[in-house]
Amino acid sequence: MVYVLSKTGQPLMPTSNHRKVRLLLESGKAKVVRRTPFTIQLQYTSHTYKQNVSLGVDTGSKVIGLSATTNKQELFAEEVTIRNDIVKLLSVRSQHRHGRRSRTTRYRKRRTLNRSNSKQKGWLSPAIKAKIFYHIKVIDRVHQILPINNIIIETSAFDMQKIVNPDIIGDEYTKGPQLGFLNVREYVLSRDNHECQICHGKSKDPVLNVHHIESRRVGGNSPTNLITLCKTCHHKLHSGEITTNFKRKRPLRDAAFMSILKSRLYNLLKNKYKNVKETFGYITKAVRISNNLPKDHCVDARCISNNPLAKESNVLYIAIVIRRHNRRIHQDAIRKGGTRKIRQLPKYVLGYRMFDKVRCDKGEGCIFARRSSGYFDIRHLNNERMYAGGSYKKIKLIERSNTLPIEGIKRNIDRGDDDA
Repeated sequence: MVYVLSKTGQPLMPTSNHRKVRLLLESGKAKVVRRTPFTIQLQYTSHTYKQNVSLGVDTGSKVIGLSATTNKQELFAEEVTIRNDIVKLLSVRSQHRHGRRSRTTRYRKRRTLNRSNSKQKGWLSPAIKAKIFYHIKVIDRVHQILPINNIIIETSAFDMQKIVNPDIIGDEYTKGPQLGFLNVREYVLSRDNHECQICHGKSKDPVLNVHHIESRRVGGNSPTNLITLCKTCHHKLHSGEITTNFKRKRPLRDAAFMSILKSRLYNLLKNKYKNVKETFGYITKAVRISNNLPKDHCVDARCISNNPLAKESNVLYIAIVIRRHNRRIHQDAIRKGGTRKIRQLPKYVLGYRMFDKVRCDKGEGCIFARRSSGYFDIRHLNNERMYAGGSYKKIKLIERSNTLPIEGIKRNIDRGDDDA
């Protein structure tokens, strides 16, 4: 598909007539405004005939699926992987600020004195706010190249207590598992019967500790991430003398995000666009199964768009959200001698930036790692490696990187009537 904009920049229906597009570009009647997905803008006044195009959005906390369809054909399909490292980065920043208070340096107020924003109505955490922003951003980008008539998003609200305890009913919702305990530590000790979960009392150590299965930075202080250990086993575990296979229960972070997304994203889109509708996961599943379709983010998005049997697009666009500005000067780990390694990398290495799109003898890919020797790690955006060490002399720059790099990957579709 070649996506077409009018002379005034309004999106028109795309075309698959590559010969006509080539003639328009050669005669100067059109110009290229975007390489991926390939988009041209007409330099003359044309008709504005448009079909009914529906955009299905398969929302998610990690991957977003998009599919723009008509009654007969899928015009655009994309999978976007969004960032999930914001909580970790904020935790690292908090550790540095906490340590700065105990060192001889400029004074920083305690965090408890700077929480006015969290008391405001409608406040969202930075991680959730960023994910909602990326959902809107990718929807806006599709509107820039296609005349979307209506948007259908899949929303859902999860009962977190029902997930933990399927048999919960009535007033049990007001009586959580920690009811009657002073703090989380007391609850965890009682839950484990005040017994070490490794030696089960064989060490005869009367001192009990609460151990984090995953690091506090990643897993937090949730009871599902805590376990009771005696002081002896706790010390051996951290010193590496013993190992365990404890695994925390599946966190409910994604379910909580989807419940928040249901109201926030839907209301924001309604204020921005017309004809915004919502659907639910059980409806999408029923449509997919009834039409014998595979489980996939873009397939779900096509079912959400109410055109599940539309002819599938030959190209699947894959995009990832990357972090561009890194203001941290040093790495977190302190080396021997009390020094820290410089974290910031030069903006350009031999003229190339991270995630620049380049062409080599194996096709087009993105730079995932750079070396001062001139040998780069080149991969597709789906993490398929092309070169572990490709020389910069044998590659050619195609596009500069941005916060949302996108790449088209040809689908393996067996169609006897396809001319592509």
